[in-house]
Amino acid sequence: MQSVKKAASIALSVVMWIIILVAALYAFTTLATREDGSVSDIAGFTPLAVQSDSMAPTFNKGDLIVIKKCDTSKLEVGDIVTFHTIIDNEYALNTHRIAAIDEVNGMRSFTTKGDNNDVADSHIISDGDIVGKYVFALPQMGKVMDFLSSSMGFLIVIVLPMLLFFIYQVYHLIVVGMNLKRAMAEEDRLAAAAAIVDAEGKGDTTVTTDNAAEQLAQAEAKLEEARRLKAEAEAAMNATKQEDTDGE
Repeated sequence: MQSVKKAASIALSVVMWIIILVAALYAFTTLATREDGSVSDIAGFTPLAVQSDSMAPTFNKGDLIVIKKCDTSKLEVGDIVTFHTIIDNEYALNTHRIAAIDEVNGMRSFTTKGDNNDVADSHIISDGDIVGKYVFALPQMGKVMDFLSSSMGFLIVIVLPMLLFFIYQVYHLIVVGMNLKRAMAEEDRLAAAAAIVDAEGKGDTTVTTDNAAEQLAQAEAKLEEARRLKAEAEAAMNATKQEDTDGE
């Protein structure tokens, strides 16, 4: 039974860590683009959800791409880059392939084009517009991030499981506390029974030997049960402490 409980506890911890990691990825991806136009990154890498098929078949709408900060002076024709631009009169990030590089008075400009587009992009970009260079894509993971960014997705995948986990932990602590309290009460009863026997041995005539022996037998039986409950409670508490230590 203990092995089953331990396996279930480990499985629950693994699931919760997966949820936490997904939540972190969601938060980072959703908040990658800040209001001031800058882009967040972790060690230079930034995940972004693809919103169109302009680069198909290299990557498609619904994929998750990862870009990395780069030295724009080393970019070449054919490289895929993410850059600041204007789409439908709104600020946006776009990821296309460099079709041409021009240099005038030491200043470089880049003409970009989607692999699935017939014509090049109308906006010519400069070094300062480039956010990073494309590294790799995760098929369909962008859809997952888009779902998580919705209110329903965030509630179902992140908030609800974490709430259930919190409720489980509270319930677990209550059960452990009740078991410990019960074990301590049984130990007190055993001590009382032992005191009766001791009093009889000293000649206390207010208690009969048969009555004392019966109470002691009952107390010893309940003590065994109390010890078992206490052992289970202490094992549960140690397991909880170990999980907290591993989590840290």
